[in-house]
Amino acid sequence: MGLENLGGLILEKVLSKLEPRDIALLACVSSRLRAAASHDHIWREVCFSYFDLSLPEDPQGNPCPSFKVTYETWMRSFSMYPLHVVKRVKQCWSAIRNWLTINFPEASDTLRRGATEAEIKQAEEKLGVKFPILTRLFYRFCDGQDTVANDASQQSRLDPLGIIGGYEFYDHLVNVHLLSLSQIVKQSKEFEEITDSESKHIVVAMSMYLDKWFFLNCDDGQLYVGTKNLFRIGEMIPCVPFALVKPGTDAVNSLPQGALILWLEEHCRRLYSGMIRTRLIRESRLICLYPDEVLQPPMIQDSGAQSLHSESPPICSVAVTNGVQVRASVVFVPELSFEKRLYFHSYSIRMSLDPEGCTSNGLYYSSCQLSLRHWNIKSKDNVVADVTGGGVIGLYPHLTPDSREFVYESCTSVPEVPGVVAGSFTFVPGSLMRPEGPAFEVEVAPFILEVPEYIF
Repeated sequence: MGLENLGGLILEKVLSKLEPRDIALLACVSSRLRAAASHDHIWREVCFSYFDLSLPEDPQGNPCPSFKVTYETWMRSFSMYPLHVVKRVKQCWSAIRNWLTINFPEASDTLRRGATEAEIKQAEEKLGVKFPILTRLFYRFCDGQDTVANDASQQSRLDPLGIIGGYEFYDHLVNVHLLSLSQIVKQSKEFEEITDSESKHIVVAMSMYLDKWFFLNCDDGQLYVGTKNLFRIGEMIPCVPFALVKPGTDAVNSLPQGALILWLEEHCRRLYSGMIRTRLIRESRLICLYPDEVLQPPMIQDSGAQSLHSESPPICSVAVTNGVQVRASVVFVPELSFEKRLYFHSYSIRMSLDPEGCTSNGLYYSSCQLSLRHWNIKSKDNVVADVTGGGVIGLYPHLTPDSREFVYESCTSVPEVPGVVAGSFTFVPGSLMRPEGPAFEVEVAPFILEVPEYIF
């Protein structure tokens, strides 16, 4: 029995198992097979399988009249690339756009359309490099962010909208943007002028506030970030585990692994997991890189504190003592590190009071106020600082059940990693001016100072 004699549903099932080229060849056999091969639901499945498309759209998001036309359009645009790699990059960018649209629409609006092959080639010629295959696809789907303005007031509005995000402590504010191809050329040339040397690295991301620069090495495919010694001796450190970076082809999966897309995929994972979120900093909303997710359930300790510290440290350590919860998380600060061989980290501390208030000596109180802080900081096994002082950053937060979580950030450095920070806060029931009971200690669950596998 030939294909032409098969029932309609069976024929459709057969066609759905074929490669697009074979479907097109069958359409040349007879009018019946041509009609069957033209059904749009068949090409819908093809588009979803090859390009993760659920709507008939071209690569720029413009509507197409059918899924068959959609497939043809995408093939004309990307036939020079392995299709499974095209799908992977498309999925990553789609996920990031969707997250931004829901959670940070003002940053989503800064994403540029994808670059053309001609625009990428022009940038390569100006830079004197050849982009890795995944980097080319990266810019085919999105040419970075449009966050550079000539007007100062407009620029101040755009500065917080970096899609990689940042952090703040003291007067140090960082927020990282993905650069467009034109900005990559401009900033890379400026970096060469500043350092008075030709570099194999191109600038692909940077902070608009302070000097935090990310560089792509198009030869080894690795992404680097500058240290405190960047402009003095050109020092950079890798942002992605070297073992994962394969700018050519993975022999097992035939899949190239560029650091830039690996970095963006990890960033996407953190966004969707809730590990990082948007937050108001200096009256502007931005993606905050202080981790905010708890990965492990609390362990009840005999001392009455609930802690998430274990042999495998959590992303965000949490301890609850006498009704006061303290969350702590940390980010590595590469742009300040390695001058005088020091590793800098910024930590975020968040305090809140249980809805039922706090306890001291078995009695409940409706509020409490911070009096003292105590930090013990170790570098490997050596204590490098043991500090006791009043309040935090000059403040003495007063906690009530209905008050917002009190948040502050600070910074510390250690000569060697891993380091660990542990400590406690002393609270007074009521207030410092009108204490209602004896002071009590609140644990800060230890948090680890290390150089992470992925640096943002």
